[in-house]
Amino acid sequence: MAGVITTGNTPKALWPGIFSWYGRGYDETNQEWKNLFEIQDSKQQYEELVSVTGFGLAPVKPEGSGVNYDSEIQGFVTRAVHVSYGLGYIVTKEEIADNLYKEVAETRGQALGFSGRQTKENVAANIYNRGFNSSYPMGDGQSMLNVAHPNASGGTFSNMLAVGADLSEASLEDLTIQIMGAQDDRGLLINLMPKSLIIPRQEVYNAQRILKSTFQSGTANNDINAINNMNIFPEGIKLNRYLTSPHAFFIRTNIPSRNGLIHFKRTAAEFTQDNDFDTENMKYKYYERYSFVCGDVRAIFGSNGP
Repeated sequence: MAGVITTGNTPKALWPGIFSWYGRGYDETNQEWKNLFEIQDSKQQYEELVSVTGFGLAPVKPEGSGVNYDSEIQGFVTRAVHVSYGLGYIVTKEEIADNLYKEVAETRGQALGFSGRQTKENVAANIYNRGFNSSYPMGDGQSMLNVAHPNASGGTFSNMLAVGADLSEASLEDLTIQIMGAQDDRGLLINLMPKSLIIPRQEVYNAQRILKSTFQSGTANNDINAINNMNIFPEGIKLNRYLTSPHAFFIRTNIPSRNGLIHFKRTAAEFTQDNDFDTENMKYKYYERYSFVCGDVRAIFGSNGP
């Protein structure tokens, strides 16, 4: 049977004299995906995030005349369809009975949990990794990071630098200024502010120098580091080792809760075991069901360096 672990898979486990077994049981990364998304529970097959417009500016009301009346428009719909993930392994009764090293059998379960957690890290990071890719559109039909997101009431807005730039003090200033000028679908200014800077491992030292220095980074000037002084990123730098582009960086904003980047938990991770009556093989499996989604793309801004 394909995938069955027999005495032939680890023949050395049948003999004494092994000092150690290595290859699994490494220290894991922290759950870095939690810095990328807000977590929500779900009790149904899918969840939808729907945009709706507010009202425009109030016009002058001439004396004796009636007020103008505005209306609202339902905008774009983003659907998060939960996906099931599962993995398992099968061990023969003979392998369990004859294996002289309990640590080999015990770490199989740990390795299964590790695979499940790594899967979630990769699925979560892919929302960002594909953020500039038009093949993965959001509810408005555009990539998550785009210079021409449509407004439901007309016109467009951007949540990325028009010309991609590497992480620097200048590019961060440009992008945060863009965030501070954000408008709603009716063109009214909103209090959108940066919250955290998300970077790949290749930018970890660069980001520290830019954000943490007292004076301007990389210059002989005596000017203050305005980004640091103003605490532009109150939640700091978030390293994510699952980001694949060495040049792209992202800024999460203070978008209202439940509107932006969300991880829906449909079924929490389950680890179960059973045995097959005929073969007496033991079966172990992991199962989890969840989704990651971006509703209001004002939740994330970014730049994809050249």
